Amino acid sequence: MSEFTAACVQLRSGRDVLSNLEVARQLARDAVKGSGAGFVQTPEMSNLLVRSRDELFEKIVAQDEDPFLAGLSDLARELGIWLHIGSMAVRVGEDQAANRGYMIGPDGRILARYDKIHMFDVDLPDGESWRESATYRPGSAAMIVDTPLARFGMGICYDVRFPQVFRNQAVAGAMVLTAPAAFTQQTGKAHWHVLQRARAIENGAFMISAAQSGRHEDGRETYGHSLIVSPWGKVLCEMSEDEVGYVSATICLKEAENARKSVPVLKNEREFALEMQNIQGS
Repeated sequence: MSEFTAACVQLRSGRDVLSNLEVARQLARDAVKGSGAGFVQTPEMSNLLVRSRDELFEKIVAQDEDPFLAGLSDLARELGIWLHIGSMAVRVGEDQAANRGYMIGPDGRILARYDKIHMFDVDLPDGESWRESATYRPGSAAMIVDTPLARFGMGICYDVRFPQVFRNQAVAGAMVLTAPAAFTQQTGKAHWHVLQRARAIENGAFMISAAQSGRHEDGRETYGHSLIVSPWGKVLCEMSEDEVGYVSATICLKEAENARKSVPVLKNEREFALEMQNIQGS
């Protein structure tokens, strides 16, 4: 296929996995019915957003036992769509979790999974701090998925600040890149749009990034603004920062081909050495 409709589902996930599942299912149905989307993406941590580590481990389960994953797999089969769960908290050990995204095919099978590589360990200017590495096991491999729709590159949230992930995916032929997220209000206002547009422009690729939005049950505030960006850096669709719903846009792969012909950054890239001239004390 050279063209398809993609939708971003924007959530405000809370503490109850089954409640979050029902909202995600309904919004995905709305997106398919309202826009004809053949590809639907949900945000980072779609199944659960809780700040407490103890509460998280009380509620998450292994992949094979997870009702959220099973429910959306069934939905993908029912609707006959490609469904990208941006990420979920999944138990991978007694006291360790993975921040894991899934690509589910129209037959309901899990065709790819990706564990977030870059952990959000930050101390922000307003005093807000996060230590994702204290709970989650980082991934070690970037993921591309070759589908009849397009070749996708899978990323998650903080990964968007590490352009080498997306460049390697683009070099491997991915024309659609993704960074579903739960961006904080502070970092979202400052960096969300510029990072999404930069990854699209520098790789001549679409960026599809569903987001969490608003004030959550655990007290955190996320930025929202789920969006799809064209290979030329144009925002094709976008939600506000305090909505729950969906947006959609047409993905025309010819646009990515044309962008890469016009500005052939992938072909023009060259290896180089890094040199440093030390002039201290001179």
